[in-house]
Amino acid sequence: MRLSILDRSRTRAGRPEAEGLTGSVERAVQAEALGYDRFWVAEHHAVPGIASGSPAVLLAAIGATTDRIRIGSGGVMLPNHQPLVVAEQFLMLEALHPGRVDLGIGRSLGFTPAVRAALRHDLDGPDTFEDDLDELRRLLAGEAAVTAHPVAPAPVPISLLATGRGMEIAARLGLPVVVGGPVLLEDAGVEALASYRRDFRPSKQAADPHVTISLDVTVADDDATARELALPEAWAMARSRQTGEFPPLEAVESIRAQAWTSQLRQRVEASLDAAVAGSPATVRASLDELVTRTGADELMASTSTYDREALLASDALLREIVGGDRNI
Repeated sequence: MRLSILDRSRTRAGRPEAEGLTGSVERAVQAEALGYDRFWVAEHHAVPGIASGSPAVLLAAIGATTDRIRIGSGGVMLPNHQPLVVAEQFLMLEALHPGRVDLGIGRSLGFTPAVRAALRHDLDGPDTFEDDLDELRRLLAGEAAVTAHPVAPAPVPISLLATGRGMEIAARLGLPVVVGGPVLLEDAGVEALASYRRDFRPSKQAADPHVTISLDVTVADDDATARELALPEAWAMARSRQTGEFPPLEAVESIRAQAWTSQLRQRVEASLDAAVAGSPATVRASLDELVTRTGADELMASTSTYDREALLASDALLREIVGGDRNI
C-alpha cells in the first residue's frame, strides 16, 4: 500500500499564519526523506485555521525544496476556477518538476455563505462540474480547442475527491478516487467503493481502479498521548459547528482550560473516535482493519496537531508502521 500525506497548512493560535505555509514545506522535506510516496496540499478560502488558498503556489515552493516525492493537490476546487487556468498552472508545475505532479480535483463551493459569495458562487446556478472536468482533461492532453502551455509530454494525472457523485464520475471516466475516512465508517461508504470498482471503465490514465483513503492518523508512544495530540483538530472541528468558522489549532492545555458544554464534549469525542490515534501497535491494528474493510490502495494521512515537532514525529512513526514493503 502506498503511503502519502495531505497537509492543510493549519495555522496555530498566537502564531503568524505564514508558519502554516513554511511548516508545510518543512513537512514535505521530511516526508521525502522518510520515503513517503506523495505530498498533497489543500485549497480552502477565507478560513482562519488554514493558510493555503492556492495549491499551485504552495506546490511550486514544495517542489523547489524536494527532489523525488510526488506533489499534488487535495484538491483544486474546480468550481472556483476556469479549466484553462488550472491546466496552465499544473502544466507549469509539471514543466518545473517533471514526472512528479498530480492534480486532485474537488467540487466544494466554500465554507460559508459569505465565502461562496466572494467566490461568485450561485447555489441555484447550473452544475457545470462534469463539463468543466472534461474540458480540463482535454486541455491537459492537448486535445482542446485552445492549447494550454507549456505543453507536457504526457497529461498530468488526475484524481477525483469522492464528494457527492465523485465516485460515480471517477468510475465512468476511469480515474483514481480519494475518499475521506469518515465516509468509510458507514456500510454505504464501503458499498460505494464496491460500485466504483465494479463500474470502473479503464482509461488512458488508469487501467484499473485506485482507491486512496484520506484520514487523520496520529501515532505516539502510547494511546493516551496520541489521543491528546489529536485533540486540537477534533476541538477545532467541534467549535466550527458552533461558530460556523474553522479556527486555528489551539494548544491542548488551552483547550482543557476552557468550558466544555455537553454537546461540545460529545462532538469532540465523536471526532476523536473517528480518527486513528494511538501507539504504533494500536494504529497498525486499525490500519489492518481499514485495509481489510476497504481494499485501499493508498493511505493519505491528513493529520494535524498543534505541536509541530509531535506532528513530524507522528509522520516518522507512521512510515515505520507502513514499511518499505508497503504491506499492512
